[in-house]
Amino acid sequence: APGLGPGGRRFESSHPDYWNDRLRFEDDRFFVGTNRMESMWYDDVEVGQQWTSQSRTVLESDVSQFAGMTGDFNPLHVDHDYAASSPYRKPIAHGLLGLSWVAGLGSTAPLMETVAFTSIKGWNFLLPIYFGDTVRVQTRCCEKIPRGRKAGQILWERKLINQKGQVVQEGRFVTLVAIRQQNGVEENGTSDLPDLAGLESKSSSGNASAGKPNLLKTPAVKLKSNAADS
Repeated sequence: APGLGPGGRRFESSHPDYWNDRLRFEDDRFFVGTNRMESMWYDDVEVGQQWTSQSRTVLESDVSQFAGMTGDFNPLHVDHDYAASSPYRKPIAHGLLGLSWVAGLGSTAPLMETVAFTSIKGWNFLLPIYFGDTVRVQTRCCEKIPRGRKAGQILWERKLINQKGQVVQEGRFVTLVAIRQQNGVEENGTSDLPDLAGLESKSSSGNASAGKPNLLKTPAVKLKSNAADS
């Protein structure tokens, strides 16, 4: 296979964590798809709370597929012979692939009612990610800022951690998260729904404009037949 080094060597199917990780991923995807994981709202999160995601073992096929998708075939990632002579001594995963795992694994820890992903702040690539490493994401809520009646901004600190407990990447994500609504009524007791009862009472009161019929109570007008007009 192209881009996998001499002979296109593969080892992922025999890796001891491969099938466990794959089955766990399928289970998590099933839970999300059937609403067995309850998402959280802006109101549910407190500053200082922390979460840890499921782990994910890095496979050689992950790196080759990411290279093919992005066009980044840097030999540090896809050429075993070249990487062996580099300071890393073996191939490493793309830094942006690690960042993608932070976004993906962190999306369910915690699972939020996210409206928009707005920015990344001060992201640092601290250590290389090697084939066979097992990574997880640690998330902490740093700051909450209301942004109107329907959503609030949350600043998250996120770290990508390997099986040795080393932080390989870290930085901050900023997202907009929906505020919980209750049957159209917001937490402060106001509602975005029109007051239909109020409209009806105004139209039938004496304060209504003279000459304007009450459409809620005016009987339907019967159309004359053509025979009656003749």
